[in-house]
Amino acid sequence: MAYHSRLKDKFIDELFEAILLLEDEEECYRFFEDICTVAELKSLAQRLAVAKMLQEDYTYTTIAEETGASTATISRVKRCLNYGADGYKLVLKRLKSKKSN
Repeated sequence: MAYHSRLKDKFIDELFEAILLLEDEEECYRFFEDICTVAELKSLAQRLAVAKMLQEDYTYTTIAEETGASTATISRVKRCLNYGADGYKLVLKRLKSKKSN
């Protein structure tokens, strides 16, 4: 069964198609440096780090100290982990699997 997002539109479809065409980390850096501001990119990376730490049962205090994320950001990521579309869980599982190989 296909996932249906409330965000789905032709522009987002095209963005995701473009991302899926990237072949390696260097291409990701090149594309994302052009399409995002430094702050946007750092914010995305921070959220992923927060999700990983939440799954590893770190406290909010430790997560805030290590990532610089606000408690509001940590709470939002936690809400997504618990009640979201399972995107974080999918990526974190794959990252963990890749690192163990």
